[in-house]
Amino acid sequence: MTVKETYAITGMSCAACSARIEKKLNTLDGVTASVNLATEKATVEFDTEKASTALVIKTVKNLGYGAIKEDADSAEKERRARSRQLRVLQITLVVSIALTLPFVMSMVYELFGQRGLTSPTVQFLLGTAVQFGIGGRFYKGAFLSVRSGSANMDVLVALGTTAAYLFSVYNVFWVWPAARMSGMNMSMPHLYFETSAVIITLVLLGKFFEASAKSRTGDAIKKLIGLQAKTARVLRDGKETDIPIEEVAAGDTVLVRPGEKIPADGKILQGNSAVDESMITGESLPVDKAPGDTVIGATINKFGTFRYEATRVGKDAALAQIIRLVEDAQGSKAPIQKIADKISGIFVPVVLCIALATFLLHLLITRDLTSSLISAVAVLVIACPCSLGLATPTAIMVGTGIGASAGILFKGGEYLEIAGRLNAVVLDKTGTITNGRPEVTDIAAFSISEAEALRLAGIAEKNSEHPLGQAIVEAASKETELPHPDAFEAVPGKGVSATAEGQKLLMGTRAFLRETGLDIAAAEPVMEGFEKDGKTAMLLADDKRVLAVIAVADTIKEGSRRAVEQLGRMGVEVYMLTGDNAHTAAAIAKQAGISHVVAEVLPENKAAEVEKLRKQGKIVAMAGDGINDAPALATADIGIAMGTGADVAIEAADITLMRGNLESIPQAIELSRRTMRKIRQNLFWALFYNSVGIPFAAVGFLNPMIAGAAMAFSSVSVVTNSLSLRRYKPAAK
Repeated sequence: MTVKETYAITGMSCAACSARIEKKLNTLDGVTASVNLATEKATVEFDTEKASTALVIKTVKNLGYGAIKEDADSAEKERRARSRQLRVLQITLVVSIALTLPFVMSMVYELFGQRGLTSPTVQFLLGTAVQFGIGGRFYKGAFLSVRSGSANMDVLVALGTTAAYLFSVYNVFWVWPAARMSGMNMSMPHLYFETSAVIITLVLLGKFFEASAKSRTGDAIKKLIGLQAKTARVLRDGKETDIPIEEVAAGDTVLVRPGEKIPADGKILQGNSAVDESMITGESLPVDKAPGDTVIGATINKFGTFRYEATRVGKDAALAQIIRLVEDAQGSKAPIQKIADKISGIFVPVVLCIALATFLLHLLITRDLTSSLISAVAVLVIACPCSLGLATPTAIMVGTGIGASAGILFKGGEYLEIAGRLNAVVLDKTGTITNGRPEVTDIAAFSISEAEALRLAGIAEKNSEHPLGQAIVEAASKETELPHPDAFEAVPGKGVSATAEGQKLLMGTRAFLRETGLDIAAAEPVMEGFEKDGKTAMLLADDKRVLAVIAVADTIKEGSRRAVEQLGRMGVEVYMLTGDNAHTAAAIAKQAGISHVVAEVLPENKAAEVEKLRKQGKIVAMAGDGINDAPALATADIGIAMGTGADVAIEAADITLMRGNLESIPQAIELSRRTMRKIRQNLFWALFYNSVGIPFAAVGFLNPMIAGAAMAFSSVSVVTNSLSLRRYKPAAK
């Protein structure tokens, strides 16, 4: 049996760490792993006959890191642990700044020609406290990394700062005393305690800013978790009882008052209300609810009081599924990240070689040990693969979080990447472009008013089970109360016959009325006009004459035409596939503004139509209801499920649009394009920074402290650039 588990990974300092853990786990028999530096998590899939949770944890620990399997209880513990780590890092940084401040002030004094910190003993004591007290974390990380047969950022920092520190110790305790004992009149050689201390402090400062910024990339998950109600008011043994949300069970009757959060998913038993579902579906307007309607946990009851039966609780609830989908997406890797992973895997060893070559060449050319060492230290310090490792996952985290807040759920980072490259979108008609249910669209009355025609038609169809008849009854019931007919007969395929209020009523097709001997010639032009628009026209008559023509159609969703127009402006072709006849399909396509229509397609043939477009070189998305269109969804490059909060876990889809609104499709594509733009920017600057910084440091143009500052803030700039993506807010329609 194959299982998929998520582990919280502790102790990673850079992309080399995540790459090493991932590589080692993937060498295990029956194991497939992906490690995300930004989320500090590993997603591991393994065959239980070949591997186990204990083996995964042991393997990670042998590399010098920590691994904790995530479950319902560990999630909150992990968040608290990360909060504590951030506080410890903050305290450590404050102490490091306090110890380093005298060095900084001394450099400022010397810049203005005044004496700075001249006591070598004080410099030694301050430098040692920072080097081994504050910088001990880098030595520990470097040791664990080297022990596992690789090198990471900690190795670079430890080597660079230790070289500067030991060179200063050598000058203080050997060079200067030896010179004084030999009678040489020389001043104290230049010391570099301030270099190592400032580098360590700047690296810590960068780590703190990076950790703070990374915590904000996960705001979407925090907000989703915060949506959950804390308690629920349930009816047990005839009494209202407030209980913790964790104790609500499927089948409980729950009471919800105005302004309260709905505790769990369920179906309304009694009462009416309007519910704000924007936090789940992204839909801005409250949704009217009545007995029989479903409600989603964590949404807000705006007006009325109602009782409902809890149907899905805990991990089965819609919100829990959304959180799980978003976490999976944020923990996944986009294909573009393979570039960064390959570079990170060899980056540190290459930098070590460059630093050694820099030292030897400088020494050979200048014969100056000090300048040679300083240049090598600058190379070690400025070269850090952190920004490269954070370039992709931070943007993916922010992008998927924005999507979730707008009701757009990406199944993984790869789908977020592919969505931006789409150039063709195939839409199913029923339930995707249209509302999926027939509605009365037109009434043409001849000898009575339109209102009276609708009322009589509603009475005639009152006992009908046909969808078209139910559409007429629903429309008529909104205007007036409908009495039951005195007599009713349904004629399959033709219509209905009823008796009400002392008159006979007929409702149906041309053929049905002709069989009764009625003249329908006057109604023919009206019927033909409705049918040209793709509507179903039905005749209403009494026993003497035709009273009206009523048109019923599956109307297009609000926003469908706007969505098609937006996709066109984005360079995306829109196709409609439907099993309807060409006449009806053309009418719907015209209303929606779609020019490419394939009609009379059986469900099993839709996948073949999608494959035709792919063979033409198009990158295709298929949008449907996720059930009848499952083969086509699976065939497309991206499968898009049009759903609601109650249907969020549609496994066949790569993207789920919770509003079921077509306008979410161009929003998803635009979000993908913006996210990929940020990723490319991040990768460019990360590579450009190292491509320029390392040569500058190698030729001696960079002071190690400046190199340390540049390295520290390179990661911060990448995360900050990803966070700027949050300015994009997909509009809720």
